[in-house]
Amino acid sequence: MNSTADESAIAVTLGLGGTMRIGGSTLAVADLMVVFEAIQRTGSVQGFADALGLSYRAAWARLQAYETALGRPLVHKTRGHGTALTEFGAALAEAFAGASRGLEAGFGRETRAVEHRLRRLLTGRSGALTLAASHDPLLVEVLSAQGGVELSVMGSSAAVERLLDGQADAAGFHCGAITPEAAGRPFSTVNGSAGLVAQPLFEREQGLLLAPGNPLGIRRLADLTAKGVRYVNRQRGSGTRDWFDRLLAEAGLPASEIHGYTVEEFTHQAVAAVIACGAADAGLGVRAAADRLGLDFLSVGWETYYLAASRSLAAPALQEWSAAIRARAARTPGYRACAPTPD
Repeated sequence: MNSTADESAIAVTLGLGGTMRIGGSTLAVADLMVVFEAIQRTGSVQGFADALGLSYRAAWARLQAYETALGRPLVHKTRGHGTALTEFGAALAEAFAGASRGLEAGFGRETRAVEHRLRRLLTGRSGALTLAASHDPLLVEVLSAQGGVELSVMGSSAAVERLLDGQADAAGFHCGAITPEAAGRPFSTVNGSAGLVAQPLFEREQGLLLAPGNPLGIRRLADLTAKGVRYVNRQRGSGTRDWFDRLLAEAGLPASEIHGYTVEEFTHQAVAAVIACGAADAGLGVRAAADRLGLDFLSVGWETYYLAASRSLAAPALQEWSAAIRARAARTPGYRACAPTPD
């Protein structure tokens, strides 16, 4: 066996398995699913036989054994139309298909985790990890220097959905000054019952980024509704946008009273740049973005930034990122490092 197996050739497929017990009989779920799929696809018992590498006679014998165990016919023959599933067979097939669809996201996440482990066992290398993450200047800077990561920047909600759907190995997200549980879906679904763990990476200070010298004298949220104040917002689905909307609701301020509420940018740095060039007067963002462009900053509070991944993803690179990010946060104004929590 080639010990330096081609990484591109490493692929794992996970699927619905297990058994179903009816009285004294035990049936393999995977085998039943093959039967249903083959008959629906080919309209014949021969298609089922070919799928399992059986003779026609052996396939019929197995099918009859299934029907005996279930006490119901699974297929019926129709002259000129071949073999089809009975109403009972079709309903059972849909039950298994529905369960498989419901588990696809979890299978996707665990498939990625197994592939990383297998790749490391066969080649000594884990391969690049994919990270879907809400924008943060410190995180982007550290990961750009670390390597071994394919970073896609997006809103917190989209990042978590990518992880839940099995399209990313890890997700970086934040929920403002509330916990993921209190933030609701999709954040509240990132927990141990889903096979996921969310580690706090750092806390960061968010607030209103203001033009240098704060020429409009903005001191509180209500000042954003004053005549002549131009706001620049973050995109829908971002944790910062969600936090801003909660702040408005708490203050009883209608979004319609804020000029520029519908003007959206996709990163903290972009919001800061719009204000720095004079195209807007205020926007919610992290202190680090204000400091980099010499803007004034009016704090609204601190929030936790999380890194979530499958509990079974044992990737050294993930631990290296976390350690490097926490170390940088500990020495950067506007950030506070979080101690890792036990799994």
